[in-house]
Amino acid sequence: MELFKIGFISVSLIDIIDIIIVTYIFYKLYLVMRGTIASQIFLGLTLIIIASLIAQTFNMKSLGWIFSRLTDIWVIAFIILFQPEIRRLLLVIGRTRIARYFLKFNASETINEITDAIKELKEREQGALIVVSKGDRLTSFVETGEPLQAKVSKELLISIFNNRSPLHDGAVIINNNTIEAARCILPLSSIERSGIRKLGTRHRAGLGASEDVNAIVIILSEETGDISIADDGRLKFLSGLEELKRELQKELETSDVKEEVKEIFEEMEEE
Repeated sequence: MELFKIGFISVSLIDIIDIIIVTYIFYKLYLVMRGTIASQIFLGLTLIIIASLIAQTFNMKSLGWIFSRLTDIWVIAFIILFQPEIRRLLLVIGRTRIARYFLKFNASETINEITDAIKELKEREQGALIVVSKGDRLTSFVETGEPLQAKVSKELLISIFNNRSPLHDGAVIINNNTIEAARCILPLSSIERSGIRKLGTRHRAGLGASEDVNAIVIILSEETGDISIADDGRLKFLSGLEELKRELQKELETSDVKEEVKEIFEEMEEE
């Protein structure tokens, strides 16, 4: 239904809704990248798109042809430049209720076994690095270690991370209720952030793993006994075992995609 005309251009209600949605998306993307080099690149891409639309509207063939060649590659450039942010949003989509319905498992038993193992390892002044999948198959990590395919248990985790065990140096990969592998090698975080150089190898590896896959990484420091978790490229130090259990319950249960996307935008705006 046509509402009005601007010259020879007809404007309908759908056109207005379309413009509002696109404007909102571009505005939120700009807020996410504001203050970074990426914001300047994003602004340049936006100007190219606007110029291309103007050229097409006024039938400027030569200018339109030039800008169309540029806009042909802007999607690829966007994916390359903003790959970390896109990956995080895709991970959020993978955590929705619909997606998690097909990947549901009883997490309570696994959580209890993990927290009990962390408690005893902490008392023994031993460290641990545990990657718990939230639905993904962590094949790339599993292949770097020793396959176990054993049910998660406190006793087995304690045995693996015993300093005299040949499997203690590396990460344990847990998927559903199964320890898939031990002594796995995790990628160190490649994102430059304040304080990361002060962290130990376990913490950097935990951050690196959480940046690459949909998983929560539990880190127990052998030196200090501190417990922390890495999730979605963020490191959080915990006050104790009760908070660890709450975090695991929250992260291994279904989540609201709207709230998680909101958290990503708010966190990145603060940065």
